[in-house]
Amino acid sequence: MRQYTAIATATGRDGRAFTPDGRLDLRLARQKELGGTGDGTNPEQLFAAGYAACFATSMQLVAQRKRIDTTGLSVTAEVGLGPNGAGGFQLDATLRVELPDTLSAEVKHELIEATHQVCPYSNATRGNMPVELMTT
Repeated sequence: MRQYTAIATATGRDGRAFTPDGRLDLRLARQKELGGTGDGTNPEQLFAAGYAACFATSMQLVAQRKRIDTTGLSVTAEVGLGPNGAGGFQLDATLRVELPDTLSAEVKHELIEATHQVCPYSNATRGNMPVELMTT
């Protein structure tokens, strides 16, 4: 059973993306690397922002359950777009997690791996695209 449903409409890479409640209304533009102007955001940037936010929030939940202080936590998502070898395209992602220096490398690793099992974006992408997890 769903607890929440997000609704958004897009008119294409060189168009607009918006939500019915008006909270999101963005100009979209094809990336310069793909022959566009780059004068707007693109789906990969939106995916990166969503994945980073979701992973950070999921990590806060996991850390709270494990009683680990993650004050200062941040997640940077890099989402790549490239050919899939079959005439289409595929995504890949690298998540760079910044955690407090007070945590050991082992605790950081365990926290990141546990979060990767909880995060809805990680669960949606698992087996569908490569995701690399890193700590900075």
